[in-house]
Amino acid sequence: MHAIDASHTADRSLRARWNRLAEGLERLIGHSFLALVARISIAAIFFQSGRTKVDGFLTITESTYELFRTEYRLPLLPPEIAAHMSAYVETFVPMFLVLGLFTRPAATILLGMTTIIEIFVYPDAWPTHLSWAAILLYLIARGGGRLSLDRVLGLR
Repeated sequence: MHAIDASHTADRSLRARWNRLAEGLERLIGHSFLALVARISIAAIFFQSGRTKVDGFLTITESTYELFRTEYRLPLLPPEIAAHMSAYVETFVPMFLVLGLFTRPAATILLGMTTIIEIFVYPDAWPTHLSWAAILLYLIARGGGRLSLDRVLGLR
């Protein structure tokens, strides 16, 4: 009987240490830090993609038009318009995320873009798109955190 009590005591002690460690990590790596890392990481992905579509600031390259005519064909949207929309969204929306300005709407726009890419362009790339969606859903649900212009402006 004494061995069983000692085992339960050891289990409780180990659990208590584990829970203290988890609580410490939660304090150290809180929402605001996670939101900042999420905003910057997903913004970088989309911004870099946008930079491949333009020359200079926002001059759409001929190769981008060709991609939208052939590989990126979207239903109901002419390739020339889709190329411009994509370049603009991938250039400006990430800037909003980095600043933490209108974080939830910006993340929602990029989640919509991710969904379109998954359905119409690269359906086999779902693991990548799912990882993007996870980051974007976190930002939509929790917002930009304390280190954001949303917080400065009092925007939830």
